[in-house]
Amino acid sequence: MSLKIATWNINSVRLRKPIVLRYLKSHGPDVLCLQETKCRDSEFPSSDLRAAGYQYLAINGQKGYHGVAIASRMPLADIDKHEFCNMGDARHISAKVIAGQREITVHNFYVPAGGDIADRELNPKFGHKLDFLDEMAEWMTAEKLAHRPSVLVGDLNIAPLEHDVWSHKALLKVVSHTPIEVERLKKVFEAGPWVDALRTKIPEDEKLYTWWSYRSADWESANKGRRLDHVWLSADLKSALADLDILKDARGWERPSDHVPVMISLND
Repeated sequence: MSLKIATWNINSVRLRKPIVLRYLKSHGPDVLCLQETKCRDSEFPSSDLRAAGYQYLAINGQKGYHGVAIASRMPLADIDKHEFCNMGDARHISAKVIAGQREITVHNFYVPAGGDIADRELNPKFGHKLDFLDEMAEWMTAEKLAHRPSVLVGDLNIAPLEHDVWSHKALLKVVSHTPIEVERLKKVFEAGPWVDALRTKIPEDEKLYTWWSYRSADWESANKGRRLDHVWLSADLKSALADLDILKDARGWERPSDHVPVMISLND
């Protein structure tokens, strides 16, 4: 088995179609998982991706908001969507990727951002985020998702570790790095239990970011990033993890997303 899986919050796949195609051509993942596609299934640029060699698509779209998709050069099977919190949001899609003699289930998630105030009483969006994470953990436990070859990717909207943010002290009360969010994400992680692919290759005491805010006038010099995008592996795939690539340069491409693509390579 040789398989490259990438994840990218694209922040509107139609608006940023040129850089999606650029990434596919320059880096050639076998599977690309997108979040925040922000379009209905019928509006997804399927023909462009198929022309680029990604014949197999699994799409869970929504008009103007959210939306997740999987584009693959390899066949997909058992496509599934799970709804959380009865909100009708398109935040999950999964499919089995058939790679040689192996079948690996890929779960693609877009966890709610949670608004700006870290208080569920004052900010219902934050409460929704916490409830979403609780349901994720319960669902994973019930379905035993990581008990078979699986990869979970996506914008989980939480930077859990001290060096997943530019300043642990400054961001402790900022949504995405608050202790209550980190604790909830830990429960999701342990419900696998999962392996944190990025931190398997990059030590926890090294800074690691996948997102830089649009609000920063000079994002690269300021480098006030956060690791909001994650790749988790079922334990049986840990030994197959060969490499990873976080394409920071993509943050500087024309009309970029505020997230950058993250790709892992699995080899048997």
